[in-house]
Amino acid sequence: MGNEVVCTKESWPDPAVLDRLFTGASAQDLITYTLKELAPGRTSVVSSFGADSAVLLHLVSRIAPDTPVIFLETGKHFPETLAYREELVERLGLTDVRIARPEPARLRALDPGGNLFDRNSDLCCAIRKEEPLEKALSGFGVWLTGRRRHQTAEREAMPLVERDGRRLKVNPLADWDTGDVSAYRTIHELPRHPLVEFGYLSIGCAPCTSPVAENEDVRAGRWRGSDKAECGIHITRSGETVRIIPAGEQ
Repeated sequence: MGNEVVCTKESWPDPAVLDRLFTGASAQDLITYTLKELAPGRTSVVSSFGADSAVLLHLVSRIAPDTPVIFLETGKHFPETLAYREELVERLGLTDVRIARPEPARLRALDPGGNLFDRNSDLCCAIRKEEPLEKALSGFGVWLTGRRRHQTAEREAMPLVERDGRRLKVNPLADWDTGDVSAYRTIHELPRHPLVEFGYLSIGCAPCTSPVAENEDVRAGRWRGSDKAECGIHITRSGETVRIIPAGEQ
């Protein structure tokens, strides 16, 4: 993973100041600042290689194609997602894609039958996404995401730059809408995830993802029938990201 980054909250600029500074700036400007000035060599991208992932990955590839890209291999992805990942890696010339997997011992202890998603989706996400992400991010001080405010009500107030424990999290596409994403993908002739044409507009693990109707928001197909809206890697409380398995479920 490289040298461990030891940083405290005080090691980074105030995220609120950065958020104000880059409000109105282009996503490319914020990404360039992050990779070249804020945390050169200490920034990673976390990508699901989902429906709209090509946009952020393309922007990053034009600035620094050797930027580490973390993919959470939950073991539950659609085969189309894994194929799409390989297509984008080759197409964009990404040279440092890192596959983060859940600990086998955790799966044996908590999901021996592989159907934990049916019984406790929060715990399933915790051991398949949250824990592997924490481990994968251990060598970085800043990470980039492709989240956008229009995707869900929970994301409407999302800043461009926010605190993530002892790290910073940068959301350069926060103010992009569906039209912006579509236009960028068209202009740069980026391939679409093969499941998009079948109505999958936000793509996660196969058991917990379904197609979206025309009148639904783009993430309506995630954990359909429940009140769950996030897998857990982006949940915050009092300005801090929370990636902790509840007591009694560890």
